[in-house]
Amino acid sequence: MICPKCGLPKAACVCEAIAREEAHIRIRSEKKKFGKIVTIVEGFTKDVNVKDIARQLKTKLACGGTIKNDAIELQGNHRTQVRNMLVNLGFPADTISG
Repeated sequence: MICPKCGLPKAACVCEAIAREEAHIRIRSEKKKFGKIVTIVEGFTKDVNVKDIARQLKTKLACGGTIKNDAIELQGNHRTQVRNMLVNLGFPADTISG
């Protein structure tokens, strides 16, 4: 299989790595219904697999969450932990705000 964007084989494809470096991610907390706190992670580019990132964050934080409008919503206030985990997943620290 060959990637249609970069022309490399799928095993050596660098599209997602480049997309991770170009993304400007914003992490914020929001108070929802009944006083519940939700952490929202947004600003992913289209080439990044948001479902996979959401699954990894939910597993490591042991919380629930969903994806709405290309943004990840996590139950609870996890702003500092999410920033550290995104850096471990390959996102540059200087492109993450919040």
